[in-house]
Amino acid sequence: MRRFYQTARARGEAGEYGVALDDKPMRSPAGKPFLLPTASLAEAIAAEWHTQGEQIRPADMPLMQLASTAIDRVAEAPEPTVKAIAGFAATDLLCYRAERPRSLFERQERLWQPLVDWARLQYDAPLIVVTGIMPRPQPPEALRAIEAAVVALEPFRLTALAAATAAAGSVLLGLALLEGRLSAGEVYDLSFLDETYQIERWGLDEEAARRRAGLKAEIEAAERFLALLSA
Repeated sequence: MRRFYQTARARGEAGEYGVALDDKPMRSPAGKPFLLPTASLAEAIAAEWHTQGEQIRPADMPLMQLASTAIDRVAEAPEPTVKAIAGFAATDLLCYRAERPRSLFERQERLWQPLVDWARLQYDAPLIVVTGIMPRPQPPEALRAIEAAVVALEPFRLTALAAATAAAGSVLLGLALLEGRLSAGEVYDLSFLDETYQIERWGLDEEAARRRAGLKAEIEAAERFLALLSA
């Protein structure tokens, strides 16, 4: 899409914030009022629009994409997003340890187990850790506790959590980012612990590097989005 505006700026009125393109209030892709929770988020999204070139590239506007998802999809019907996020708890990455080599198991135990323990205390979610790749049912009370923590979130934070959880492959890592327990970089490192272990031995191919870079950018965007919601 060619750029169709000259200026982009944040706007605020009566405690509501948005973005104006050429002084015209912007609407969401679905045509809904584009209203944001904080001035900081509005300013950051306006900056994304401002820095576009002659061609508009949505991929270069991750904050805009997250906000649009929150407004057009999650706010309207949060249940599918809640179920998708909470569903990760049934087979969460951090609950499955390698049978071998021993050095990988020990690394997983040292770096992942503190997050499993944290979830038990933070959410009263006693998730079971297993060795091997065969799924094992998690305690129903643990799954209910994770879902209760997720369903309590308002649409914008819920959207950020969904993005981080999907990119990391773990609701525990997503929640740790949401709560500020881990940074985006730490979430990324922990989510790719197994793959990093293999890369140390066999190297990294270009396709895998591109995939990892894309997922890292998604986690970083979720972190920034959450920070702007709290600003």
